[in-house]
Amino acid sequence: MSATADSPPPMLRCGFAALVGRPNVGKSTLLNALVGTKLSIVTPRPQTTRHRILGLVQREDAQIAFVDTPGLHRHARRALNKAMNRTAAAALADADVVVLVLEALKWTSEDELALERVARAGRPAIAAVNKVDQVRPRDRLLPYLAELGARHPFLALVPVSALKSDGLEPLLAAITAELPLSPPLFERDALTDRGIAFRIAETVREKLTLELNQEVPYGIAVDIERMAEEDGQLVVDAAIWVDREGQKPIVIGAQGERLKRVGTSARRTLNALLGRRLHLRLWVKVRENWADSARALQDLGLEP
Repeated sequence: MSATADSPPPMLRCGFAALVGRPNVGKSTLLNALVGTKLSIVTPRPQTTRHRILGLVQREDAQIAFVDTPGLHRHARRALNKAMNRTAAAALADADVVVLVLEALKWTSEDELALERVARAGRPAIAAVNKVDQVRPRDRLLPYLAELGARHPFLALVPVSALKSDGLEPLLAAITAELPLSPPLFERDALTDRGIAFRIAETVREKLTLELNQEVPYGIAVDIERMAEEDGQLVVDAAIWVDREGQKPIVIGAQGERLKRVGTSARRTLNALLGRRLHLRLWVKVRENWADSARALQDLGLEP
């Protein structure tokens, strides 16, 4: 029953669940699977996620605000990497429940770092053991879960496959049980707190990362400079930052073909994602050592 002017809003299980873990463990894929739409970009490259990205799961009795975070990693030398670690730490501090995402049958020094951060935060924690669809036979998972349970007093150990959307209901139930009762924190039909400009920039960066592979590893950023309605379509001008002059021709490609492919791929994805026509114009600009510039990181919204 919806609230009226004479009745209070309904009380639900509401709160924030931070998805944390080492890079490339599947946090963004899990967020997208939980929300049921693509909010966080996904590539095979570690540290693809740079920002805090919020995705809302709306249930009859609950409103769960999932926060996808950059992968926690050691040896953060560049200002960008340090900012990503701070973003993940801030999400941990604000969470009602922490979901530590792990890869089935694997335990690394970076998993250990993530668990140390979880323990230090002192928040209730659930372990989501991802990629269980790759475990054959399935009973190989049992010793791993036993070892995991001995490492930390997790509220629950939940095997999931983010890629196959398996095991999500038990995970949601375990999280919901730990959330406080409150009126809804967000509009009941909301999916995220991120606007269109952010989603466009991230989609372009995803296509660039997939296209460039190893050629320009982390020196790429995308900034939306202009959005305007023109002739029934959304016209977007996006600047692609590179941090060295020699990277510019690599991103553009011979006769501009690489940049054209990236633009075409991003536009098709965004047309489907936004449900409307979009005209995308891409420009490549050099901003020397932007990943070590505090001002540049602030301009891109990368500081928590």
